[in-house]
Amino acid sequence: MSSTDTLTPSQTSTNAQVLDATTHANIHDKLARALGIKTAQVNAFVKLYDEGATVPFIARYRKEKTQNLDDAQLRALEKSLNYERDMATRRLKITELLSTQDNLTDELQTRIDNATSKLELEDIYLPYRPRRRSPAAKARAAGLDVAAQAVLTQEVTPTEALADYQAPSSISDDSGNEIEVDFSDIDKQLAGVQAIIVDEWTQALDLLDNLRSGFAKTATITSSVASDEKREVGEKFKDYFEHSESLARLPNHRLLAMLRGRQENVLGLKIEGEDAPFIEKVIKHFEVDAKAPAERREFLTEAATSLWKDKWRPHIEHRLLTEKRLTAEADAIDVFANNLQHLLMSAPAGRKVILGVDPGIRHGVKMAIVDAQGHVMLDSEDKPVVATVYPFAPDNKMNEAKVVIDELLSTYNVDLVAIGNGTASRETDAMIKEILAANDALKAKAVIVNESGASVYSASELASDELANMDVSVRGAVSIARRLQDPLSELVKVDPKAIGVGQYQHDVNQTQLADSLDKVTQDSVNAVGVDVNTASPAILAHIAGLNRNVAQQIVTYRKEHGAFDSRESLKNVPRLGAKTFEQAAGFLRVHGGSNPLDATGVHPESYALVDSLLVQTNKALAEIIGNDGVLNSIDTTALAANDDNISVKAIIEELAKPARDPRPEFKTANFRDDVNSIKDLTEGMTLEGVVTNVTAFGCFVDVGVHQDGLVHISQMANDFVADPMNRVKPGDIVSVRVIAIDEKRGRIGFSMKPEAEKPARTSAAAKSNAASTSNEDKASRPRSNRSNNSHPAADKRPSKPRANRQDKENTNNRSKAPRAEKAETPSKMGTLGALLKEAGVTKTKK
Repeated sequence: MSSTDTLTPSQTSTNAQVLDATTHANIHDKLARALGIKTAQVNAFVKLYDEGATVPFIARYRKEKTQNLDDAQLRALEKSLNYERDMATRRLKITELLSTQDNLTDELQTRIDNATSKLELEDIYLPYRPRRRSPAAKARAAGLDVAAQAVLTQEVTPTEALADYQAPSSISDDSGNEIEVDFSDIDKQLAGVQAIIVDEWTQALDLLDNLRSGFAKTATITSSVASDEKREVGEKFKDYFEHSESLARLPNHRLLAMLRGRQENVLGLKIEGEDAPFIEKVIKHFEVDAKAPAERREFLTEAATSLWKDKWRPHIEHRLLTEKRLTAEADAIDVFANNLQHLLMSAPAGRKVILGVDPGIRHGVKMAIVDAQGHVMLDSEDKPVVATVYPFAPDNKMNEAKVVIDELLSTYNVDLVAIGNGTASRETDAMIKEILAANDALKAKAVIVNESGASVYSASELASDELANMDVSVRGAVSIARRLQDPLSELVKVDPKAIGVGQYQHDVNQTQLADSLDKVTQDSVNAVGVDVNTASPAILAHIAGLNRNVAQQIVTYRKEHGAFDSRESLKNVPRLGAKTFEQAAGFLRVHGGSNPLDATGVHPESYALVDSLLVQTNKALAEIIGNDGVLNSIDTTALAANDDNISVKAIIEELAKPARDPRPEFKTANFRDDVNSIKDLTEGMTLEGVVTNVTAFGCFVDVGVHQDGLVHISQMANDFVADPMNRVKPGDIVSVRVIAIDEKRGRIGFSMKPEAEKPARTSAAAKSNAASTSNEDKASRPRSNRSNNSHPAADKRPSKPRANRQDKENTNNRSKAPRAEKAETPSKMGTLGALLKEAGVTKTKK
């Protein structure tokens, strides 16, 4: 492999190298069982992966070797493989440490081998971790271990056990360093003996497991406002100012909300639970009640209490909360990754001339036109076609604005108008529709576009390079236009966290989040492929095998030498070696080059196989590409796959639909012209909107009123919804009905359920039944089955309906806590409306 080739993360890790063949085989067998695939498939993937192959390359061009594992399966395999290798490496290290300490037993080895998480491994090693400055270590260094063993094994009082003890004049640790500690009086000596006993008891790992399991079932998590001064500044967390619920059943997103409140010093969190039953179990396990004399029994009872209260309970609380947090973070990362994938794979408008519009009030409406290739159009003086108009207050130059926009649309034959969905978007949309209606010669159509992150791009270094001759204020309009033309190519230029489809993205492990989002982006980019002669460095960097440096080298070479005529000419790019070319070539398209195959998804390694097909058909390549009739008539029985890498069938499928785009057909939502703000909404109104975000508790829908409304999971369908992501995706166009409006708090509740016909009822009957139906409605309402376990199988478990388990959430970064106030008297909407008033929260457009 050339030193210039791009390496995968697995090659930079030494973990795989320190493990023996048996350990590798055990890992592969375990992964095969966990993922429901064959060990041979795991073996094939690992071999390719360790040789430097990327997941997109393996999924597309090594199907024969992995027996058709798709990219989702391969990503799960990649993640699990790296985790299990890390686990195995840590197991090996802990085993070595315990062996060196002469503490390794068969029981400990079995525990180490059976550990299923890194937290569990560290728990096993914790009692044996050297702590030279711990109270027990100091007491041992002072020679109190003899007295401690006497108390544990002999019928003597602690004072009697210390009768012959003489405190040394100086005390040193294992390294010979002097320790400053005083064991001169009997009370300090007794404390030292007790510390040694407690430390020894911590090695009872079976007991610890039992206590952890019992405490986890009964523990509750309680949140409270940190101080009265925080009540106003932390208003968004007010639902957690006095809140308590079962830790085991705490929904993931609610935990993240609490942790954010604690991080911002608004909330204090406590894990509450009983002590007495667990202290009793410790006493029973060590048979303390059977010890004599009474002074010894009392002393050991104090040690048992100290073991639980001072050692194990804080440790158990920390571990339980850590496990819940890790699960919640993993779930939030999965939600973000799924949303990002669907956003990146949104339908492109395609090669259209587009007027990008970045609405604004005080600073005006910024506009720019891009051509069918996404380049900013130039006027007769070779200046970018951009403009700024001021149709709204305080300038109110509406007529002038209409003239400018009409001229732009007419002069440059604009096909689509992309309007950012921020401030004044609906007013701008209405203005442009008036212009289009007044001029029959105009063929353009107005489309609202999600502008999240456009301002981030505008101020980025990449935007400065791409749009160097344009003011920062109008770069956003260019980005908005390009987002409509090709969402994937434009969105890869923005940090995913700025796009606004995450759930608590700032509260999770940022390294894991970045890695997950990078892989999602890579899979999306490679699924579509890119034109190497027009692609930006941002999107090229996500092609399999490439990185930012090589991507920039490709663009630089293209600027210096002109467009690439073939994939083969990519080999002339500095730092693009043979391995990198192998990984990337199939995903890079060269349109109009010397070889038509370079514009397809056929890999260069299979070109010779295509030549064999041409010989059999006696036709030129141009005649068979896209010709199903000829391709289906080819006898493939005599042809073998190229080096067993990709089947002839796959090549024929690619030739039949060369460079097929897996993204859906472009469609737009039709926002109602008479609904422009939350003030225009009324309960019962039916609207068409676009799904902007999907979370564990529902989805958010933009209907063009500047705030996204929530379709709570209980309002997504008449049947039970286990996971909102199974019903809708970001970008989906849906029909919703308004069921709750809280204008003051900027909250809107939607329902996607069909409105059932209701028999006529008198108001008196409705009032008399309100109270009785309240509890029935709550009891029959299914709660979210979004499990705290992030494993997909966990979501399949049936869930009992619960009255108080509805997930409630805030919109602005989805951070606001669910309401913990007393239930209000049901309104005319009934308890369903009351629920959505609590759960239906919205995101204010910025």
